[in-house]
Amino acid sequence: MAIVPGSGGERSIRVRLRLFAAYAEAAGRDELELTLPPGATAGDALAAVRREGWAARLPPRPAVAVNLRYAPSDRVLGDGDEVAIIPPVAGG
Repeated sequence: MAIVPGSGGERSIRVRLRLFAAYAEAAGRDELELTLPPGATAGDALAAVRREGWAARLPPRPAVAVNLRYAPSDRVLGDGDEVAIIPPVAGG
């Protein structure tokens, strides 16, 4: 999957999107590569993924981690970052 918003001579960044549990099952894979414009945020990565049919299973505001740390949706991404969409965890 490559999403390339913007136009002209803008450089783009590539991020690796990791999916787990039901999200990986729905997507049919556990990893995607996204190409986004410079200055893109974790929220922009989620918006790009939401264009895929399987993403209807995502909650309105899923937990997101960037480079193994929980991150808000306004976290700016850099080239080579890893973004993970964290499914809800149940147990006791």
